[in-house]
Amino acid sequence: MPHAQRAETSETSETAETSQAPADWHSWQRTWDLQQEAFMPDREERFAALLDVVEAARGRHPRVLDLACGTGSLTRRLLAPFPDATSLALDLDPALLRIARGTFAGDDRVRVVRADLSSPEWRNAVGGDFDAVLTATALHWLPEHRLRSLYAEVADVLRAGGVFCNADHMVDPGLPGLTERLTEFDDARREKSYAAGAALSWPAWWDAAREAPELADAVAERDALFSRPDTDHTESLLGHPTHLDFLRTAGFSEVGLVWRGRTDAAFAAVK
Repeated sequence: MPHAQRAETSETSETAETSQAPADWHSWQRTWDLQQEAFMPDREERFAALLDVVEAARGRHPRVLDLACGTGSLTRRLLAPFPDATSLALDLDPALLRIARGTFAGDDRVRVVRADLSSPEWRNAVGGDFDAVLTATALHWLPEHRLRSLYAEVADVLRAGGVFCNADHMVDPGLPGLTERLTEFDDARREKSYAAGAALSWPAWWDAAREAPELADAVAERDALFSRPDTDHTESLLGHPTHLDFLRTAGFSEVGLVWRGRTDAAFAAVK
């Protein structure tokens, strides 16, 4: 699902919504989840796989970096079974970050920041010594050369024994023809879901956000940000062996897949 990771390397405060009724951020979270599930019917399975890795490797009180967090989907699912966990949620997208900030307002377990994953300077916004770095369906928007560098930077912010998990589009290179047919199958099923009104499409969700008083200015900022000519992102469908090679080069001691869902997969890497 199109999801951007760029941002300013700084934490920002939210200043909107001073003259309107409080927004229903939980409703926005529900519609976001439905929109994402149209792309990924097994979305909860991949989240569960990542959280199982965190608990097995680092216990029930982890300090987590939710990388390219969007609305905070992973952080929300982390805190439910692990109420003593803490999360630093990082992204660029001003609209999605506004939903995240609204959702976690008053929760001192969560800190939300903006930082630019296109530059190694993002690390200045987060510090280090994380038990786990988690990300889902986001990093495929980074170009291959940047992804390689980012994996090494993630290793830098993990403590010894920490884990890095990424659930994303990772094709199996041994199934090129089947991958193409599965993609067509998933596209057709998603269109049926839209036609039945079960979920908003990606463009329709953003159109709704543009019309919402609590999000309109943030979406306008987003639109301007991602229309810039220097915006460097691409939808990458690297095979999972390439991801694992990048992780080994970055110095992780153990790397491998912990979940596979047709054309998607999740890896775990232990520092």
